Amino acid sequence: MTGPAKGRAVTERAAAEVVATPSPALVETGNLPTIDRTAKLYVGGKQVRPDSGYSYTVVGRHGKPISLAGLGNRKDIRNAVEAAAKAGAWSSATAHNRAQVLYYLAENLAARAAEFEARLVAMGAGSAKEAAEEVARSIRRCFWYAAQADKFDGAVHATRSRHVTLAMNEPFGVIGMLCPDEAPLLGFLSLVLPAIAMGNRVVAVPSFRAPLAATDLYQVLDTSDVPPGTINIVTGETDVLAKTLAEHDEVAAVWYHGGKAGSALVERASAGNLKVTWVNDGQARRWDDDAEGQGREFLRRATQVKNIWVPYGE
Repeated sequence: MTGPAKGRAVTERAAAEVVATPSPALVETGNLPTIDRTAKLYVGGKQVRPDSGYSYTVVGRHGKPISLAGLGNRKDIRNAVEAAAKAGAWSSATAHNRAQVLYYLAENLAARAAEFEARLVAMGAGSAKEAAEEVARSIRRCFWYAAQADKFDGAVHATRSRHVTLAMNEPFGVIGMLCPDEAPLLGFLSLVLPAIAMGNRVVAVPSFRAPLAATDLYQVLDTSDVPPGTINIVTGETDVLAKTLAEHDEVAAVWYHGGKAGSALVERASAGNLKVTWVNDGQARRWDDDAEGQGREFLRRATQVKNIWVPYGE
């Protein structure tokens, strides 16, 4: 990684204590929600229960449990990859159409900004002011990638005599993403948006500690004309799901933004099928910095170049 983030190490994800029973703190105090809602997975445009049937407690501010999230496993990853593989129409859509969908996404997220701010505060992701800034920046990032969807073009190179070479930027297909714990909403969107803007379909694993920022996006995606299977979200233990994504032959690339050990795990697991990887090797990235959290580097990572040689006469 280059830029000012270099040398700033990510805190390694500690082995999380996964609890599949109701939180004692909620039971003992009687502080149970009116509706017992467990955040589901999002696969193929539908909210689905995890294959295992298990969920884990999401802990918010001051160590208090605030909700449950589905505990995805390798079967859920396989289902999500299958759904993404079937959503090839997104890759063949015009860049203009993809841009319009991202504009809808930004508009619908803006309409629910207060809801997302409250969720970030509840999860302990920052103060009310910091949460408002993160949501506002997330909305601006949606608009930025919407604008870039039809502008990140290829190039024409002069190679040998009486030939030109067209360098065409094309999507990989299915990209697996392991998203950071820091800035759970902004970090998630900063990875997913450039990938889908370029025509990829994604299987994303949000922050393990604060997954609700991503699961709250389900209704936003449903109302923004995002085709089913374009964005799939599987919550669960990050490094466990990372290994399954890296080993899956249908996944063309894996992006991992977390600890150093997880980065090494992804690269080892991807070696067998020569998968393209982008790992941060334990170095933190400032997602709230537009010079570091967005840009053409992300678009370049989301595309592969096809060179087409075209001969011409006198």
